[in-house]
Amino acid sequence: MAEHFGTEQRLAPQGELLRRAMRWLDERRREGVELPRGRLVEEAAVRFNLTPWEEEFLLQSWARDT
Repeated sequence: MAEHFGTEQRLAPQGELLRRAMRWLDERRREGVELPRGRLVEEAAVRFNLTPWEEEFLLQSWARDT
């Protein structure tokens, strides 16, 4: 997913990186990735350069969703 790095990432509209991260997380779960959800959120935060607030949002909403 190299398209999430570099210039495109800086030019993404507000909230777009968070939406992309959520899609990526949902894809990992559908693929059967067996990592804990908290670990997947950490990986998404780095991959999509999320702010601490956005990472916490994912931890509070997506990671706890069963």
